[in-house]
Amino acid sequence: MRVGRSEIDLIVRRGSRLVFCEVKMRSRLDYGHPFEMVGADQEERLRHAASLWQAARPELAGLQSSFDIIGIHGRQIERLEHAF
Repeated sequence: MRVGRSEIDLIVRRGSRLVFCEVKMRSRLDYGHPFEMVGADQEERLRHAASLWQAARPELAGLQSSFDIIGIHGRQIERLEHAF
């Protein structure tokens, strides 16, 4: 989903929680795990994009938000909850 100049891969509502997910994929792990692809700059961009997205939806103001990373490598899918 495009939010301003940023992008949020997946937004999920789970009860009273909004989860903003960043999805990263690596075909091989020789150069690191997909979770390692999200650095401080990208974290800041995701936080900012999530803030803009929530501000445009005041009906969701009371929900808690968190950030997960979904890592895909080979045939495995992993989720790092509350990544930042």
